[in-house]
Amino acid sequence: MPSLNWIGKEKIITHHAEVPFRVLEHLYGFNSKFPDSTAASGTGNKIIHGDNLAALKSLLPEYEGRIDCIYIDPPYNTGNEKWRYNDNVNDPHILRWLGEIVGAEGEDFTRHDKWLCMMYPRLVLLRQLLSEKGAIFISIDDNEVSRLRTICDDIFGANCFKGDVIWHKTYSPRNDSKGIPTETDHILVYSKSKDWLPKRLERTEEMDSIYKNPDKDVSPWTSDNPCAPNAATHQGMVYAIQHPFTGELLYPYNNACWRYDQSQMFEYMSGWCDYELRELDDDEKRAEICGVPVETVRPGVKAIMLKNSLEESREKAQKALEIGPWPRFYFTKNGQGGIRRKTYLTAVEGKLITTFWDYTEVGHTDAATKELKAIFGGRSPFETPKPSSLIERIVQVATDEDSIVMDAFAGSGSTAHAVLSQNSKDKGNRKFVLVELMDYAEDIT
Repeated sequence: MPSLNWIGKEKIITHHAEVPFRVLEHLYGFNSKFPDSTAASGTGNKIIHGDNLAALKSLLPEYEGRIDCIYIDPPYNTGNEKWRYNDNVNDPHILRWLGEIVGAEGEDFTRHDKWLCMMYPRLVLLRQLLSEKGAIFISIDDNEVSRLRTICDDIFGANCFKGDVIWHKTYSPRNDSKGIPTETDHILVYSKSKDWLPKRLERTEEMDSIYKNPDKDVSPWTSDNPCAPNAATHQGMVYAIQHPFTGELLYPYNNACWRYDQSQMFEYMSGWCDYELRELDDDEKRAEICGVPVETVRPGVKAIMLKNSLEESREKAQKALEIGPWPRFYFTKNGQGGIRRKTYLTAVEGKLITTFWDYTEVGHTDAATKELKAIFGGRSPFETPKPSSLIERIVQVATDEDSIVMDAFAGSGSTAHAVLSQNSKDKGNRKFVLVELMDYAEDIT
């Protein structure tokens, strides 16, 4: 597997083990019922003010293997963030960096080395904190995404890479940008186990609106494909079905088979009229659909044919059409069209997430700024905050109702907001653990 080398790597890849355990000191709690009290609130939530490397190591005794969802928004290393390298690593190259502001591209020739040395031990500890069903979501932009992907492959394993989510973060690109304006950020997703899968999103009214009930069935439904792929390996599911209204012989399209086995299809079709299984001399047609030579196509596969005359079958099918509900496999155009399959709303799960998250669904940077201004009297303490709706999407797809969520670069505390918001929606009991180095951890986060 390709590897990445940088100044300080030899020392930094084991630095997490050298970081001493510290005792976390409780300062005060927040309790809505007793606003003047500084005692522990009893909620199980934590906001830790301090260096996240030391904090993560000190959280291991209590939280190792227990965190289901981690979201971090580390420095993007653009040269504008004024972050400093402060990890005390016993390496002469690294010791020279202590306390220095990391500069921009072309000004600081070790900026990527510093960033990698900062990120690597923190990611190692974050992986230790993840549960076996846990996943980490890392916001980043184009400056470091390639290097971040490489070290995450090393730490989490390339087979635990779950996706590079592209967040469309702005609805109005800057006109003063040089070159190609950037409208997106990355969110790299890695899991503790290669078998991790995201949860589905809750269905919306818009998603459900395509489901109708024209035949008074037990549930609204939508029209779906009657066929499935891989005809060559499912030749027993490739055969003719005789249309009860027109008498036409219907076959799956090329390289496809019927969605269900023949006994199930026979039962569905019998809801229209009487059918029987009958042999047809159609091996050539079936071989064409399966994409195999005619001499190798599976022999003896019978067709589902009308048992009675077309006139009698049509009359019975017309009554079924008028009375309803129609069978699972139905015919379009008032019985005169092709065959389709019903997919019921009650059988459909939520929406699968993709690797593109649009601001119309998860918010944009302007919305995040407005959120903070509403809280802090018209000012935003951060230049590039993340909307809580973006992090809430992550909480939705990566947690159960009793999960623990962690953010080791907490900033404005949007992760806590997202956790509490999702709890209020589904009556969950999720907990959050936030870590923030800067002094605003106490009055902003």
